[in-house]
Amino acid sequence: MDRKPKSKEEIFEELEQYQEKDMKYSDGRILGSMCTEAEPIAKEVFYKFINSNLGDPGLFPGTKAIEDKAIKMIGSLVSIDDPYGHIVTGGTEANLMAMRAARNYARRYKNITEPEMIVPKSAHFSFKKAADMFGMKVVEADMDGYLIDVNSLENKINKNTAVIVAIAGTTELGLIDNVEEIAEIAKKHDIYLHVDAAFGGFVIPFLKEEGYDFPKFDFSLDAVCSMTIDPHKMGLSVIPSGCILFRDKKYLDVMAVKAPYLTKKEQSTIVGTRSGASSAATLAVMESLGREGYRKLALDVMDKTMMLKEGLEDIGYDLVVEPQLNIVAFYHKDIDTDYLADLLEQRGWRVSTSFYPKAIRVIVMKHISRDNIRDLLVDLKAISYNI
Repeated sequence: MDRKPKSKEEIFEELEQYQEKDMKYSDGRILGSMCTEAEPIAKEVFYKFINSNLGDPGLFPGTKAIEDKAIKMIGSLVSIDDPYGHIVTGGTEANLMAMRAARNYARRYKNITEPEMIVPKSAHFSFKKAADMFGMKVVEADMDGYLIDVNSLENKINKNTAVIVAIAGTTELGLIDNVEEIAEIAKKHDIYLHVDAAFGGFVIPFLKEEGYDFPKFDFSLDAVCSMTIDPHKMGLSVIPSGCILFRDKKYLDVMAVKAPYLTKKEQSTIVGTRSGASSAATLAVMESLGREGYRKLALDVMDKTMMLKEGLEDIGYDLVVEPQLNIVAFYHKDIDTDYLADLLEQRGWRVSTSFYPKAIRVIVMKHISRDNIRDLLVDLKAISYNI
């Protein structure tokens, strides 16, 4: 640190030099991110609430009321009128909270001392973090293609099973597990069921309203105990904005620790200090867009998804699966996938590759325009011709 302070102009000049190295969503060249440009109102409101701390809600009762309203509004999308939960940093923190709740509930009420979580191979890496942090064993569910093989679950359940995880919008392929059948098994064995809908939570409800044939995935299934949904993905809120919803307050209670020097004497969240700005930004963007705005967004990204899918097929690329949500995974039989990713990066595109299976993965977010898709297809066609 310099001894003398710098002027505001000097500071901004320095920071802008760093920021110039960053890619911008608005360029439409970021193809592998589940996040996107936040709505303008979300950015404005975020700054307005930048000093609020939901870790000490007695000092900020108005901001706490905003979080409660945002939680209730998100709950209304996934068939629960009075959910419990919090706006958190993202899907990882939300999944950590769910696994901690499941472990503590199993420990307290079922006397499970060596807890296990059953997760699909398609699960987000946050569940491995949770297992490491909370002393849980990961049991990998068998797969039927790229979804949980529901018929195999019975063989994975034992006396130590604390939680089953299902995915509604897998990170790599955007697929939806058969949560309805998984819920029947969880209910039969009285096992906590968590649904990771970090990506799908702000898409599936609106596509279902338009007649898309998706399985039930939410709290309409009474075995579902918790759900992760990320406003900073398809919810168009600011980063960081995640959300964890619980069916019952008892799942928060089993995580509560004493916080004697704060205005509220117990905390259930992973972190202590928690920005209220994300809650305010999330509520603002939801009220600004309304169900109609999100419906239009969902239909628009799916239209662009189909445009990309059909374009890829026309120029000789193969799809891993038919897209269910706005994620397209593809490969070329004559080009190594990592090499293809490098060639695209050389042309200014930033893609990601899926692990299971190995493929190029494009998430068709709001910031990707139809012109961007046309340009991408031109480059992919040129690459395939030059191999």
